[in-house]
Amino acid sequence: MRPEVPMTTLPDRTSAALMVIDVQNGVVSGTHNRDEVIANIATLIEKARAEDVPVVWVQHSSDELVRGSENWQYVSELARRDSEPLIHKRHGDSFEGTDLEAVLAEHRVGRLIVTGAQSDACVRSTIHGAFVRGYDVTLVGDAHTTEDLSQWGAPAPEQVIAHTNLYWRWQTAPGRVARTVDTGEVTFAAADAT
Repeated sequence: MRPEVPMTTLPDRTSAALMVIDVQNGVVSGTHNRDEVIANIATLIEKARAEDVPVVWVQHSSDELVRGSENWQYVSELARRDSEPLIHKRHGDSFEGTDLEAVLAEHRVGRLIVTGAQSDACVRSTIHGAFVRGYDVTLVGDAHTTEDLSQWGAPAPEQVIAHTNLYWRWQTAPGRVARTVDTGEVTFAAADAT
């Protein structure tokens, strides 16, 4: 059995942060279980704020998500506070070409709790990017989603989500922990993270 005790390889980085990746109008429109996923993310944001845990928002820009457009905006159900970090990105991995690492270091974050969209793109890229950089990474299994790309040969969205949750649960590397939990199981305190 693999260890479940958080043990990030980043020295003196004992805090957790909640990441909200790309929950933008043009990203989540028509995604699988959109409303339920957003409601779960909202629950986690409230819990993080109540426990004084940083909520880090990530917002993607591209030719389809033009900065400042309605598609680029975060969904109306979720409201970022001005004091909460906002990371602007143009790549799948939220660390690439951004100041995410500096923001997390400033908050002494070594453990990430990840939510958002899309499961098989930016969420997957970011959880791997964080893990190889030394972070413990918890994927919230009922708080990420994706669109239906089956016409291009991808599995149905519910299968993509289930597979992402399954394989992340068994991801291993020296000195780090990867986990998949549901919203109701998320804890932010280090002592409770097992």
